[in-house]
Amino acid sequence: MYKDCDGRELVPVLCAYCEKQFCLRHRHQLDHECEKLEIPKPRMAATQQLIKDIVESKKDTTVIKRCRGAKNSETAAKVTLMKLKMHACGDKSLPQTERIYFQVFLPRGSKEKSKPMFFCSKWSIGKVIDFAASMADLKNDNNKSTAMKLRLCHTVSGEALPLDHILASWISCKESPLYNGGNVILEYLDNEVHFLENVNSYLQ
Repeated sequence: MYKDCDGRELVPVLCAYCEKQFCLRHRHQLDHECEKLEIPKPRMAATQQLIKDIVESKKDTTVIKRCRGAKNSETAAKVTLMKLKMHACGDKSLPQTERIYFQVFLPRGSKEKSKPMFFCSKWSIGKVIDFAASMADLKNDNNKSTAMKLRLCHTVSGEALPLDHILASWISCKESPLYNGGNVILEYLDNEVHFLENVNSYLQ
């Protein structure tokens, strides 16, 4: 008989696990605190751990994908660089070691969509723009204060690169570099505009 039981049964019930007799009310293992009762491990804890493991693995995958994305851009630029070197126009007197090659996407409405060119890594962005404008026969009123300015824009962020920055500093930039063999966009922007919208529409 269970210690807290006052009931008396005509037919005692035998526990199949501990083989002791109990009344109907205490016939289940939990009810009579059966010594052979196996308490299952809490499922929630196991489930939470599983979810945590999945989330952590996703984070790692995301970091790997970001790294691969940057690597893919760099690799693609290297492949394109080899092709650009065969067709790009530029100042032939520049030493090979100082040449930076770009596929330059031209302003909307231009005769050509893009043109392969190379520039000197030591040039300022302003000089790169002037040289590119002359190579592509583009109107360049950058010396006029009221006119729309021809700007060199980043193909990822759309940022109009500062005119006084040196080209090499953008090649060595860690956060959003330009790649030797990569793409840049030339477009006319108002003086107050510092970012180009719909960047992808130029590259399609």
